[in-house]
Amino acid sequence: MAGASHYILDRPEFDDPIKLLIVVAPYYKDIADGLVAGAKAEIEAAGGTYEVIEVPGALEIPTAIGIATRMSNFDGYVALGCVIRGETTHYDTVCNDSSRAITLLGLQGHCIGNGILTVENYEQAAVRSDPKDQNKGGGAAAAALHLIALGRKWGRAGKIGFTNDILLAQKA
Repeated sequence: MAGASHYILDRPEFDDPIKLLIVVAPYYKDIADGLVAGAKAEIEAAGGTYEVIEVPGALEIPTAIGIATRMSNFDGYVALGCVIRGETTHYDTVCNDSSRAITLLGLQGHCIGNGILTVENYEQAAVRSDPKDQNKGGGAAAAALHLIALGRKWGRAGKIGFTNDILLAQKA
């Protein structure tokens, strides 16, 4: 596919502050570090802030995001990790189930950029995590930022970030 080009949307702009949670599974630490560096750079370039948390593996990423959606005040989430094909079907389970869970969270209205690499070998992961090359961490952060922008464009006031009707009612 020599000469193929990829169209990249312009970075969204925000009038109000944005805060993202980067959830990373650092099983392959150097790959994860590159992905996180790309995500941080993209969020900072958009004027946002972030927190980073680590979880044991890719399957735990959606669970951590689910917990955060219920118990914190983030506008969006960046899921980062790497799954390299091995000799067993565990690869398929981890790839499919983590992706499916992230998709389900997204369909509930949560703004998530999925940067969990699913690759055949370490070399493919290195290229996709390199902040000077394809860096899918930055791409996942950009996806989350675009979804946050859509949510703010179409959402009602008070529906972005942490909202819990029970807690709001208790404060009234």
